[in-house]
Amino acid sequence: MSTNLTAAVTKELSGPKRPDAKRKLSYPVILLIIAGGLLALSALRLFTGADDLTSAGQYGGALGAAVPIGLAGLGGLWAERAGVINIGLEGMMMLGSFGAGFVGWEYGPWAAAFAGIVFGAIGGLIHAVATVTFGVDHIISGVAVNILALGFTQYLAKLFFSAEGSAAAAAGGNDKQSPPMADLPSVSLPVVPDLLGAVEKHDWFLVSDAAGILRGLVSNVSWLTLLAVGLFVATFFILWRSSFGLRLRSCGESPVAAESLGVNVYTYKYAAVIVSGALAGLGGAFLAIVPSHFYQDGQTGGRGYIGLATMIFGNWRPGGVAMGAGLFGFMDSLQLRGGGQTVHALMLLVAVLLVALAVWKMKNGHLKAGVVSGSVAVLLVVWYLFTETVPLEVVDATPYVATLLVLSLSAQRLRVPKAIGRPYRKGQGK
Repeated sequence: MSTNLTAAVTKELSGPKRPDAKRKLSYPVILLIIAGGLLALSALRLFTGADDLTSAGQYGGALGAAVPIGLAGLGGLWAERAGVINIGLEGMMMLGSFGAGFVGWEYGPWAAAFAGIVFGAIGGLIHAVATVTFGVDHIISGVAVNILALGFTQYLAKLFFSAEGSAAAAAGGNDKQSPPMADLPSVSLPVVPDLLGAVEKHDWFLVSDAAGILRGLVSNVSWLTLLAVGLFVATFFILWRSSFGLRLRSCGESPVAAESLGVNVYTYKYAAVIVSGALAGLGGAFLAIVPSHFYQDGQTGGRGYIGLATMIFGNWRPGGVAMGAGLFGFMDSLQLRGGGQTVHALMLLVAVLLVALAVWKMKNGHLKAGVVSGSVAVLLVVWYLFTETVPLEVVDATPYVATLLVLSLSAQRLRVPKAIGRPYRKGQGK
């Protein structure tokens, strides 16, 4: 049965070959792209004087900001690879954040992380019952989960954190936040950060930039960040290197074919959506444990939706989700650090990329698209030349603008699971 299933799903996953199909990027090409990006950032820093472009603080902040977004995106990947659209990631992150605050102030950060996973998994279970068992439209169910999670967490915060005479209120809780919890220790590589810091201070072109970026990625890293990295690796091996993952992905490609080969589609869909909620819940718990040490109303700030965009940008694969989370984490870090000068410098980089895009479009006969890209590039250059920084409101909007730009530019290369969002009933293929 396993051989038959492998052949059937491989056929579904590959689909008919198109003459214009693009080859996958090889590892040498990916390394060349990374090197080119580093070279561009180094040149931009040297030209504009925006030192935060490659500073250790910027990339340390980007790593921390990328974790909850990446976990939400990874959760969405699990659900949607099994054929269930999960718009409820934001609500599941809210539940995880509240669960971490509810448990963490009494029992510590690791208990808080576990509670976040459990609360998020409960949100995933609700979504699974609605969509898999009762056949509710996936979008409607996800929106309902978000609304219910918001009301549920606000009500319970008032009930448990601000009740007169309660231990939580005495410890500093109120109707908007939980009492603070103990700090979760971080880890740094021995000696390496100091050596990289010494190189970064010399302000050498490219070398100091690389040292600053690396120092931000190996200094004061939370244990939850390392756990998140492990979960990305584990997801790849589970979903793409195991029979369990093959069966789960077959449910998102052709559940009727999977059922005919003995796969219990309901079981795999339930497992995927519950894991999805657990991962999103851990992302919410990260927000309560690492940056702030307490649950706070509105703490997720739309990161569940950005995680969903990250999953789409990443083409429903863990590596793509990780790269997308890194990009959005970088933008989020700019917002948190008030990087007006850095965003101002990035405008020039975007203008150069748009000029290259315009030339490529015109060369391929897409005159209108090329003209539009070139016009936007000219406007950005004019804005850059006549200003020294950008308003704080523009900096705050950068994560959301980046989300829209990335989705619009990546829409042409997406490969969506074939049966995603489609209603399924056992025995419907007979």
